[in-house]
Amino acid sequence: MTLQRTVSPDGKTVTIRIQGRFDFNLHKEFRDAYGGEAADASHYVIDFKDTEYMDSSALGMLLLLREHAGGIPERVRLVNVNPELRKILEISNFHHLFKMD
Repeated sequence: MTLQRTVSPDGKTVTIRIQGRFDFNLHKEFRDAYGGEAADASHYVIDFKDTEYMDSSALGMLLLLREHAGGIPERVRLVNVNPELRKILEISNFHHLFKMD
C-alpha cells in the first residue's frame, strides 16, 4: 500500500493517489499529504484508480479532509472510484458529501 501526492504548479490543488488498501495504516501519511507544505491548497482530488480496499477508518480520514477543506463538497473530488468502493461510499451517504467522478 502506498500513497502518492502531487501538488499543482499554482499550489491550489493537491492530488492524493492511493494504491492498494486505504485503511488505518495510511492515517498519518494521508493526513501529512494534505497538511504541512500543502496546507494552503484549496482543492483536493483523491484518486482511487489503484485502490483495492477501503475500511471505516478510510471514511473517517475522508471526513477529516472534508473538514480541513472547509466542509465544501466542491473542494474535495473522489475520482476513478471503482464499483465496489462506490457502493461503500453510497451506503455511507458520502456521495452527498463529496463530488465523485
